[in-house]
Amino acid sequence: MGAMMQKEVGGGEKARRGKRRRNRPMAEINVTPFVDVMLVLLIVFMVAAPMLTVGVPVELPRTAAGALPGDQEEPLTITLTADGRVMIQTTETPTGELIPRLQAVAAERSGNRIFLRADGAIPYERVVQVMGALNAGGFSNIGLVTDTDGPSFNEFGG
Repeated sequence: MGAMMQKEVGGGEKARRGKRRRNRPMAEINVTPFVDVMLVLLIVFMVAAPMLTVGVPVELPRTAAGALPGDQEEPLTITLTADGRVMIQTTETPTGELIPRLQAVAAERSGNRIFLRADGAIPYERVVQVMGALNAGGFSNIGLVTDTDGPSFNEFGG
């Protein structure tokens, strides 16, 4: 941005004598356009942030557990769908190829955390089998993903 020039307004005798008016640079920055742009960007990011989650639709079980602390890197997510498919992020993966593909992906990542999302309709046995396979494959930092606002332990009469 160029500096704006401000004319010196000399009242009275200086202007009448025919002296040249001097142009001097304006020392103030107009901040209003910057604020407008930042507010628009803030709104765009607020609208777009919820859409950045993994896109495989599953009915997660509801629990009263809190969220795990977040990492800087996007988490590696494995999803078990209600119809029995296994997904790495959004890519369907045959069960036999799950561990070799995860090891190849994990070799390129700095973090070793894996999030396991399982549809609530899947038998618990299937979830535990996948967790056991992950553990046997060298992945011990596994987080189970659930929806919040589920029943607390006190609601079960315990």
